[in-house]
Amino acid sequence: MIKITLPDGSVRSFEKGVTPYEVAVDISEGFARNVISAKFNDNVVETTTPLTTNGSLTLYTFRDEAGKKAFWHSSAHVLAQALEELYPGVKLWVGPAIENGFYYDVDLGEGTISEKDFKAIENKMIEIARGKHDFKMREVSKAEALSYYKDNNNYKVDLIEGLEDGTISFCDHSTFTDLCRGGHIPNTGIIKAVKILSVAGAYYKGDENEKQLTRVYGISFPKQKELTEYLHLLEEAKKRDHRKLGKELELFTFSQKVGQGLPLWLPKGAALRERLENFLKAAQKKAGYEMVVTPHIGQKELYVTSGHYAKYGEDSFQPITTPAEGEEFLLKPMNCPHHCEIYNSRPFSYKELPKRFAEFGTVYRYEQSGELHGLTRVRGFTQDDAHIFCTPDQLDAEFKEVIDLVLYVFGSLGFENFTAQVSLRDPENPDKYIGSSENWDKAETAILNAAKDKGLNFVVETGEAAFYGPKLDFMVKDALGRQWQLGTIQVDYNLPERFELTYKGSDNEMHRPVMIHRAPFGSMERFVAILLEHTGGNFPLWLMPEQVIIISISEKYEKYAEKVLNLLENAEIRALTDNRNETVGKKIREAEMQKFPYMIIVGEQEEEDNTITVREHGGEDLGTISAKDFIEIINRKVNKSLKTFK
Repeated sequence: MIKITLPDGSVRSFEKGVTPYEVAVDISEGFARNVISAKFNDNVVETTTPLTTNGSLTLYTFRDEAGKKAFWHSSAHVLAQALEELYPGVKLWVGPAIENGFYYDVDLGEGTISEKDFKAIENKMIEIARGKHDFKMREVSKAEALSYYKDNNNYKVDLIEGLEDGTISFCDHSTFTDLCRGGHIPNTGIIKAVKILSVAGAYYKGDENEKQLTRVYGISFPKQKELTEYLHLLEEAKKRDHRKLGKELELFTFSQKVGQGLPLWLPKGAALRERLENFLKAAQKKAGYEMVVTPHIGQKELYVTSGHYAKYGEDSFQPITTPAEGEEFLLKPMNCPHHCEIYNSRPFSYKELPKRFAEFGTVYRYEQSGELHGLTRVRGFTQDDAHIFCTPDQLDAEFKEVIDLVLYVFGSLGFENFTAQVSLRDPENPDKYIGSSENWDKAETAILNAAKDKGLNFVVETGEAAFYGPKLDFMVKDALGRQWQLGTIQVDYNLPERFELTYKGSDNEMHRPVMIHRAPFGSMERFVAILLEHTGGNFPLWLMPEQVIIISISEKYEKYAEKVLNLLENAEIRALTDNRNETVGKKIREAEMQKFPYMIIVGEQEEEDNTITVREHGGEDLGTISAKDFIEIINRKVNKSLKTFK
């Protein structure tokens, strides 16, 4: 007999060789029907894998992220089989599950796949799925694996040559075999609905010097209804695409002459950014932060000292050389080394700590051109960066205060649905990180304790830490249920050592401060993009570029419109008038498209009564009221959405 520990802590005894599926049946037959994947002692296993030792078992359904991963990984196998049957001679490379669905990279030779071929691929996948073929894993020797592919697939041969004998396995289903590490659903019959989403070019191994393969993206579900709902969300996402809305709302643009991944902020977008910056600056001032400004470049040696050159060198722009021999500069990839040097500019006593330096600092990373995407992936971006230098005794309180600041930002901007992720180092790969194991232990313990004490709903992810320290990331779900990483707080014992930062303690000895890195927005560019898609361009009223547009029904009432405009501006309400020679109907339609929160319409009756007629975005009429009453409505709404910090 073996003992199986379940996630709730309960322990059940089974005969040796029991499978995860049989354990699920023992729990509940109804539950077992939905189980599609499993993890045993932190290893992904099939639901049919015999369990032969005591251990911890987690069972997954499609509702679980791990269950989706197994479902979509299995679907990638079905896609590969479909492509082999539809395109004889096709060569397969890799086909992983991704955040939403899966893809397979293939070499079609002289063939091509376009949108007109999607339906045929979907039909073939469903035909294969209906066969209810079991996914069966088998271990093979390296020689066997090479022999299987040597005559028909150089991509798989290349992959296998990098593997160690004894770690190689194949997965079989139907008449199809693929090189695979495992993690599948029980059989193809569970796949009920499939959609091919797109095709794209993808360089072999991601190397621009290698051959370009065809990447086929797809998604699948255990129910047709779920696919229908997903496609509806996809259409909504297209409507909310920040690149589309940014253009329509005249917030930002890009120029090939300026360069890829370097956004240009238009007047309305610049005003939006300024309001976001001022909003955070006001909260930071209350929290005791001091603003600093650092240059856009720094000597290469600065980033060698910090460790950024070793870790980010490949992702940085090439060094800038000067006429001086041996002098090299880098475009700033991070603000933290500069802030360390600001701290180092004079000695500090423990009585002066914590020091909180904040900056909206622009940094630069040389992202690959194929990875650039609107404002979410750019080469130049501004971080709402701050670094807190404190004593070890102050760390817990400082970290919790930063959590409060992040929650204030989320609350004021309508991000209510989020989880926190504690990102720890990977104990199997110590070379990925800098600093001593002792310092890492202290930093990780500090973050875990703070997250628990603040009552955060958090998960722990091993291997996701920054190279210099663990971090607390905030994973936010937007209005369409998509998850984004927004806001990060990191504890760092290592940079203070590298830069030899010190303070004089109460014992008159020199001590090393602890450093907290934090950025509630993350980057201004990415934050605006996510906020655009979350709100569909209907920002909180306090943040809107223009809150009100005033429309006069004819030229005769333009002076009255100007009078109303002056009243609103005196009340610090952002408004403008539309005096174009167009029909009122057209002006209203365009104001709706521009997402003005309020439209004021004035004509003869309004002028006589000294009133305004107000229409809210979305078509609701608020009726005819005085300008004073309208100003009170605006102020109430702004105060309701803009939370008070501390």
